[in-house]
Formats: sequence, C-alpha cells, structure tokens
Amino acid sequence: MRLRCLFLVLVALLSGGVQQVRAQKICAHRGFWKCEEAGNAQNSIASLRLAQENGFWGSEFDVHLTADDVVVVNHDPSLNGISIRKHTYRRLLKTKLPNGERIPTLGEYLKQGAQSSCMLVLEIKPQKTVHKTLKLAKACVEELRRHQLLDPSRVMFISFSFEACCWIAEELPGFGNQYLEGDKDPETVHAAGINGIDYEYGVFHKHPDWVERAHALGMEVNVWTVDNEREMKYLSELGVDVITTNRPLLLRKVLGE
Repeated sequence: MRLRCLFLVLVALLSGGVQQVRAQKICAHRGFWKCEEAGNAQNSIASLRLAQENGFWGSEFDVHLTADDVVVVNHDPSLNGISIRKHTYRRLLKTKLPNGERIPTLGEYLKQGAQSSCMLVLEIKPQKTVHKTLKLAKACVEELRRHQLLDPSRVMFISFSFEACCWIAEELPGFGNQYLEGDKDPETVHAAGINGIDYEYGVFHKHPDWVERAHALGMEVNVWTVDNEREMKYLSELGVDVITTNRPLLLRKVLGE
C-alpha cells in the first residue's frame, strides 16, 4: 500500500497534478520603517540599512523629480502641502525626516544600497506628465549606472505609470519590471513586454486565477502592502512570488523562516 501511494504521488508530480509551492520573497515596504517599532522614517537611509541588516530579499523605495530635476527618495508626492515637483532640491534640504535625516537624493540612497545584496525595488512615481515621468525613469537608470548598480540581480523597477513600465521593458528587457495599478490582467501587461505585476491584496482576492495566469506567462507576481497574518497566509498559499509588507518580521514568522 505504501509503495502504491508513493507511486501515485510520483505520477501526480510528473503530470502536473500537484502544484509546486513557490518560495515567497520578503520585501520591506519603504525600507524598514513602520515595521515592528523600527523607529525610522520611511525611505530613509536608516530604514534601508535595517532592511539590509535583517536580511530581507528586498527593500522598496519611491523616487520623484524636484523642480530643478534632482531625483530624490521620498514616498509622499508633497511636503508641507506643496508638491515635490515644485520644490528645488536646495529648498528640500531644509526639510528633515522624522528621524532627523534630510531627504536623500537617489545617489545618496544608492551609496547605502550598494552595501549589501538586498534587492533595491525602485518605484518610479508618476509625475505631472508622461514626459516628466519618463525623464525621471531615465535619470534613475543613469544614476544606477553611475553607482554600478544597473544590474538585474541588484535592482528592479515598479511603477503606477504604464508608460514608465513599457519604457523599462524596451530599454532594459532583462530587468524585473512590474506594473502596480491592478486594473490590467496579466495577459494585457505581458503583451506590452512588462514581465511582472505588483497588485494590492484585494486584486488577488478578487482574481486569484491571475497568479497562475501570470506564472504561465513567465511573469513574477508581487503584492503590496500586506500587514496581517491572515492575508499573508492566503497569499502564501496562492503562490505569489514576493510579498511587500510593513511587517516583514511577522511575515518571516508566517513563512516559517
């Protein structure tokens, strides 16, 4: 009987009848800031350092263009009610993050980013126009090149801008590149040359088949931002590749790492 059971399991595996479980990767949302009392500002150099020290697969951060075309790292698109795109970088220097740091330029952030193998998950924030968004994307690529980080094993791109994702797909086809909006099915995104999707929990709860459909196309599936155990378990069982969270230590426990 035992041999027969083993034989049936083997047959199921060979025929695809048993779905292989994918190992989930942990991505710290905006660095390691709000996570488990880390006490650092989001997208700060200190939060990135903690994500690296804790050995997470990746750390997500957001970039914007200032009025004088300096690329800065900050989640919120405005400061003190004024859009970052209307600030000069010199004016931004007067603003301090909650942990006392000033808002870093992308170059300053990448100096810390080069200190470990933690994946740098760079979110290109949509700017006022598509032209400005693509200008930001190009500036990010040049900055990564200057820091010798333009490497698909070190950095990947995500964006709410479909145009930015399409540009990355054309210019850097070997890089991880994920569309964030959640309003397009995997086939539509894949047809544009984009090789991943990064949607909110609710999208995958509504369309659980999108994970399997994306995998069938060779796409990587990310999900943001998942902060409770129930949703973490559901997504783990669903087979997503990357879970982005403000609570990476809890996710590590849920995944049994």
